Amino acid sequence: MEILHDYSLDEIKNLIEELGEKPFRAGQIFRGIHAGKKISDISDISKELRAKLLQRFCDCPVEIIGSKTSKIDGTVKFLFKLWDNNVIEGVLMKYKYGNTQCVSTQVGCRMGCAFCASGIGGLVRNLTAGEILGQITAVNAYLGGNVEKRQVTNVVLMGSGEPLDNYENVVKFIRNLSLKGGLNVSPRNVSLSTCGLVAQMKKLADENLDVNLTVSLHNPFDEKRKNLMPIAKKYSVQEILDACNHYFNKTKRRYIFEYSLVKGENDTKECAEELIRLLKGKPCHVNLIRLNEVKEKDLKATSDKDAYRFLGLLERGGLSATVRRQIGVDIDGACGQLRRNYLETGSLGDKNS
Repeated sequence: MEILHDYSLDEIKNLIEELGEKPFRAGQIFRGIHAGKKISDISDISKELRAKLLQRFCDCPVEIIGSKTSKIDGTVKFLFKLWDNNVIEGVLMKYKYGNTQCVSTQVGCRMGCAFCASGIGGLVRNLTAGEILGQITAVNAYLGGNVEKRQVTNVVLMGSGEPLDNYENVVKFIRNLSLKGGLNVSPRNVSLSTCGLVAQMKKLADENLDVNLTVSLHNPFDEKRKNLMPIAKKYSVQEILDACNHYFNKTKRRYIFEYSLVKGENDTKECAEELIRLLKGKPCHVNLIRLNEVKEKDLKATSDKDAYRFLGLLERGGLSATVRRQIGVDIDGACGQLRRNYLETGSLGDKNS
């Protein structure tokens, strides 16, 4: 079964020509699926055309099956069912400038980062470009939006999975997301987070997409970083910095380092001084994150006091840095938590909305 959301507008035009339909139908179909409609609900095309499409394509690739809303900050975590009954999750974060949706790029993950619930159980499969897009069209429609008046204004590829481990689908998703006539989200409003797949980072720099590159660093020392991130056994911190420099030279866009503060692991003065040595003078920003603890992982979050102490060391050392606002703490906010709880219990718990 194919996924129509995988298709660009030009690909839908070719499809419509193959089906012997009038060319303008392609735009109607493209707008319909980008508005979050099932194929069977696109009312401005004929019943006969809908039937033809449904012989080849699944009616709805991504469906919201539950959500949990934070009583603290209004963040919403969604659980999605895919057309093949796999389950993924995503987060909607509300800011003054608009709504940012964090999407998943894989079912599970094979990176095995020590602080993340996404990788528990390993990688099930990659998502297609259309399944990534389908998360956004579903939430945009859930919020009452459409292609003319989007409710999702920014997108973050930072949910379950490693985006650059699903490179081709992710790049196609970004291109389709930005197409006129659809959701038309500029790549400059898209952030892509990677654990540091150096070869793919360099390849992305040559795609002319200008997305915001975010790298999960979490420790400036190679040997210590290996304790948190197995990918560090393949790529060194210096190789990551070289790839970031290449990305900046190609795109002229500042890059961001995500740094989850783990008590006793990477929140020391020694780590701060090494970050300053490595990053001072570079076009980057350090985003400090107070760890969202995962019950299956034996890691503890740095205290708020120590997080801001660490921030002070970086700022006095000349780095641009902030402590990220904690969101979704009361709704299984960390990557993979809600999906894992659902798979274990078959429900979202008493906070299901």
